[in-house]
Amino acid sequence: MARACVIGAGAAGLCTARHLLEEPCVSQVDILEQAPQLGGTWVYTENVGYDDFGLPIHTSMYKSLRTNLPKEIMGFPDFPVPESDKSYLPAKDMLAFLQLYADRHGVTEKIRFSHHVQLVIPKQGPSGELWDVTFKNMTTGVTETKEYDYVFVCNGHYNTPFIPHIPGLKEFQGDVMHSHDYRVPEVFSDKRVLVIGAGPSGMDIALELTSVSKKVILSHHLKEHPRTVFPENLEQKPDVERLDGTKACFQDGSEEEIDVVFLCTGYLYNFPFLHESCGIVVEENCVEPLYKHIVNMKHPSMCFIGVPYYVCAFSMFDLQVRYYVRSMNGTFRLPNPEQMAEHWEQEKRDRAARGFTKRQAHMMGPDQEKYYASLATEAKTKTLPSVMTKIRDESSIRFLHNLKHYRQDVYKIIDDDTYEIISNGKREVIC
Repeated sequence: MARACVIGAGAAGLCTARHLLEEPCVSQVDILEQAPQLGGTWVYTENVGYDDFGLPIHTSMYKSLRTNLPKEIMGFPDFPVPESDKSYLPAKDMLAFLQLYADRHGVTEKIRFSHHVQLVIPKQGPSGELWDVTFKNMTTGVTETKEYDYVFVCNGHYNTPFIPHIPGLKEFQGDVMHSHDYRVPEVFSDKRVLVIGAGPSGMDIALELTSVSKKVILSHHLKEHPRTVFPENLEQKPDVERLDGTKACFQDGSEEEIDVVFLCTGYLYNFPFLHESCGIVVEENCVEPLYKHIVNMKHPSMCFIGVPYYVCAFSMFDLQVRYYVRSMNGTFRLPNPEQMAEHWEQEKRDRAARGFTKRQAHMMGPDQEKYYASLATEAKTKTLPSVMTKIRDESSIRFLHNLKHYRQDVYKIIDDDTYEIISNGKREVIC
């Protein structure tokens, strides 16, 4: 009978706990969440910097955020987001959905809120590997160490800002801000803002800033140039070559006077609670060594849920947890460390040959359906239906080329392969 520790009560942690609580081979499930509520990155707070206990604010949620994927592919495989007349929902609705999911599966009552994990360290027990997890109750100040058979790392990866190296950034004479600390656009009123990065947040926020800012410059290196028609006070530029005083110099030789450098440059994987003996290293945002982006190859009784990105996140969490739990209960056996290492090395060689950088080690995108199938096949479980990735791909294209209006689209899943989309009053069935 296994004792399991789940670190984090965001979507990945809630999904993990739900499956562990239903698993006969698991006798104890402790869910440790440093915030006073569940939801992880879906929690909105006006606070930035540090919380009342001196811990970094976890969430990067801004006030106006709506999902950049339709709700029809944002639920769990057996627990969809409730029906409504819109496909793109505000963050508060997704938080309410996670609360409903946790309540319905008996997870909420098991969460230890305001419990900060400080150290995870492996040790050898009489019959195999064990884990000592040290955590602090931030309300009482009491620190405790408990022993577990399994550790599930579910702390998310949208909370530690990535600050790129840009010559002159440290000496820039205006303001510098990362999207992690963005909440409302009014702080940029009448400013000339340089937005660096055109991922989902960068594009979204840049468009929002045009309503209050004097000028917005969106700097990016997207291979496919967005066809979105932006307001007149937004100009697209290539990558920044350097910053000089209050001036931005771009790779095309142009220059612009700016007041604010706004970094929408993404986030770093960060596991500050893992002792070096856990064997996990993060280099150029590649978490190693992980088998199938989940299993710690050095210590296979530790797994990571939710590392891959550009995926159907909640459904992927569910599949990853089902995969790992099936290795726990004997449905299948994980490969030995040598086989796992060879698989990982082969995957890296394959991705490098296709142009992926090390920083993109966990980016799925076009590889996601193949990834889901590989997990399901090995674990003898059900994969995700192809309609999920079809809708995700369609939505991502519409995001890029119709940013101002794509959230008005409404989707409906018809079967595992087919969906319906209503856009601009036109109904289309896509197989």
